[in-house]
Amino acid sequence: MANNQENLKPVRTKEEARERGKNGGIKSGEARRAKKTMKEMLDYLLEKEIENSRTGEKVTYREAILTSCIKKAIKGDVKAAQFVRDTAGEAPITKTELSGKDGSPLIQKVFVSESETVEIDNTIDDLING
Repeated sequence: MANNQENLKPVRTKEEARERGKNGGIKSGEARRAKKTMKEMLDYLLEKEIENSRTGEKVTYREAILTSCIKKAIKGDVKAAQFVRDTAGEAPITKTELSGKDGSPLIQKVFVSESETVEIDNTIDDLING
């Protein structure tokens, strides 16, 4: 239900306004705590332990997933191998070259006359020496 003029109740006193603000802040905090981010929730779930059905050993979901990816990579799954390599921090360096529409460099050369160079030098000297 959207707030419109007929839904709003006027505040009669400063104390009432303060109380409403306090209640609103409390409710806002409760809602914020209830809405964990997906990353926080995923981190929590990945750290939960499960039992390895073959060995009986306790492992986290994170360990189980990585072990599964490593096994696939060993069997020749290139995507799994790339995932393992990249996750281990060994991804190849990607170089990107930026250029203008016509292939020219983005940085344009600036030509300054001799008199402008002298003026710039004098300004710099004035700033440094006061």
